Amino acid sequence: MRLAALRHVYEQPGPFATVYLEGRSPAEDAREQTRLRWRELRERLHSQGAAESALEALDDALAAALSGEEQANGRILVANEDGVTLHARWDAALGTGDGAVWQQLPDLGSYVREHARAIRELVVTASQKGATVRQLVIAEQHEPREVRADDIEGSAYEQVHKPRGQGESHGRIQRRADEAASQNAKDVVERLRKISSNFQPHALVLAGETQGRQAIRAELPDELGDILSETDRGGDGAKESDSALTDELLAIAERTSEHNASQRSEQWQAALAHELAAQGAQSVARAAEMGAVETLLLEPGREATREAFLLKTCSDTDAAVDLVATGTELDAGVGAILRYPVNF
Repeated sequence: MRLAALRHVYEQPGPFATVYLEGRSPAEDAREQTRLRWRELRERLHSQGAAESALEALDDALAAALSGEEQANGRILVANEDGVTLHARWDAALGTGDGAVWQQLPDLGSYVREHARAIRELVVTASQKGATVRQLVIAEQHEPREVRADDIEGSAYEQVHKPRGQGESHGRIQRRADEAASQNAKDVVERLRKISSNFQPHALVLAGETQGRQAIRAELPDELGDILSETDRGGDGAKESDSALTDELLAIAERTSEHNASQRSEQWQAALAHELAAQGAQSVARAAEMGAVETLLLEPGREATREAFLLKTCSDTDAAVDLVATGTELDAGVGAILRYPVNF
């Protein structure tokens, strides 16, 4: 995650109320339950000295969201005396619970950790005629969230269905069908390149018909082949099969997230050996104030010392933020990969 995406929040004057509402399963009394949860959080903020104008702005923002399927979504809201500065989806790990705090800087640590853990999967359900391509975001312990779905029909669609020349030999008909399937695979991959360029997936998952998967796999460029996982689950429309595919997608996301964190820890160790890394709140803060931080590193379940300040300062210079593997044990829970060496 590039922290510049949060710069508009940090540019507003503090103090801020930061509210986290955990996602819950939809229920008939969901609206009332959310209202009661917010009332408790509101009282907590009031006792901390939150400005009434900020609380009223949060009242209005939540009132507009208290309906229907929105109750299944967790959310984060940030407000100051002038109004709401951030209202976004927050896919917290189940059981995280609600939270609210009034302080000089917004408390965005949990929000950026969720973003860093979330895995973008490009799921291709293949056939010989084309493919359905789904862009999914999978947060820890959550069902996949579909961002977009595209049905891609290959240019040789009719040839696959109706091979011309019924009097031709079986071999020639089969050859025409294979050529059509190959052309359709090329068409699918060409679209995948464009979709991938915008979506920037962590994983490409190939499902569906065996022949369709084989044809698409053969056409994949290296950058997509390197993140490829293949499964024979799902794609036939059966409920049990789709459930099995969802389980597979969750497993792939978990493996990918663990791999990414381990890789980031290795990158930090390598940078440390070349004097292009820092750890500890004081050293990282100094590097951040100099604009030297390329990637701010946090631990998954541990709040860093001066975390809110570090996130704000790094947002000014478009640093990224990411997570290291559990057990890395950064000094004060924070480290950084640097753009250039800094004398501490």
